[in-house]
Amino acid sequence: MKIQSVNLTISAIRRSQYPTDNKPEYMLVGRSNVGKSSFINTLINRKNFARTSSRPGKTQTINFYNVNDAFYLVDAPGYGFAQVSKIKRKKFGLMIEDYIVNRKNLKGVFLLIDFRHRPTNDDILMYNFLKYYKIPVTIVATKTDKVGITLRQKQRNMILNDLDLVVGDEFITFSSVNKEGKEAIHKKIERTM
Repeated sequence: MKIQSVNLTISAIRRSQYPTDNKPEYMLVGRSNVGKSSFINTLINRKNFARTSSRPGKTQTINFYNVNDAFYLVDAPGYGFAQVSKIKRKKFGLMIEDYIVNRKNLKGVFLLIDFRHRPTNDDILMYNFLKYYKIPVTIVATKTDKVGITLRQKQRNMILNDLDLVVGDEFITFSSVNKEGKEAIHKKIERTM
């Protein structure tokens, strides 16, 4: 996939603000510090297009990135960050739930999980929630460059086991440092558009 153009079209907090041009959409979900901004920047071949922050919990809207005027990468607020108030966390949860349940353009979700750790309860809850609504999910194991070759199979098995991956859902290892998994994600999008 050749990336020719990217625009942050809208940062939405309600359904009425979503784009109305009916392009395919791919949502990104994951913990606040899992590397969603780095994931976006790697996929679109830009260094700092999606802002990375040393302070987790910075994304507080649903951000629609129009790629090649062909599809949207949809970045959701991260979950599981303790310094966001309970009220805000609930608001984020409802905002994401409304999008997932009601958005007809949604072609799939990339659930980002830190490859170095076990999936959290929030990761498992999110996966089960997506499966309840029969949303196609690709598990993206981020930060794989930080895991030694000998530990990789063990980490992979642990994540797949904990999530109880449904047949048809994919697992892709990803690194924004060495670009591992980038082509696999591009192909996944091209296949499902």
